Amino acid sequence: MRFIFGLLSAAVGFYSILIFIRIIFSWFGGSVRGRLVDVLNRITDPYLDWWRQKFNFRIGVLDLSVIFAIVFISFIQRIFYTLSVSERITIGIILSEILFSLWSIVSFIGIFFIIIILLRAIAYLTSRNIYSPFWGAIDSMSQPIMYKMNRLFFGRRIGGYMKGIVLSVLLLAGILIGGRFLVIILTDIFYKFPI
Repeated sequence: MRFIFGLLSAAVGFYSILIFIRIIFSWFGGSVRGRLVDVLNRITDPYLDWWRQKFNFRIGVLDLSVIFAIVFISFIQRIFYTLSVSERITIGIILSEILFSLWSIVSFIGIFFIIIILLRAIAYLTSRNIYSPFWGAIDSMSQPIMYKMNRLFFGRRIGGYMKGIVLSVLLLAGILIGGRFLVIILTDIFYKFPI
């Protein structure tokens, strides 16, 4: 039985690699073509399209619904791997894997926003042409999160723009660090569940 779960884990891992390759190819638009790319699209697009339909999660021009697809397939791979190693699975292991998968989504989005806000700070400090389409996309992604963070900290008062950027980055980093410690503690508790 361990062998079968090991094979399933390897197969899901291989499919994950195909999904990553497909996502990277999508960044280049139609410039990457060929028979191999068509086969890759036919293999991965049904799975990715299902997630895009169910979780249409967009931030500006970016479609982040594929994150859910990747996290779910990683969760399935981890379950198969756990079964291949121990031949048993408990509710605690499932809960810890679910928690870990959900934290993966939250931490990815948090790091993504930190990068976007830091890009915005660089543009602000270097007086870049903030009216270009690139900076417009960065603004459309950074402004909502910065607004919420500033409202959370300053309330109705208006803080300076750079203060808002620094505050947003520090709050997001604090949430990520604190959340990581909490996830480690909870995962350890869940793993010890006897059932």
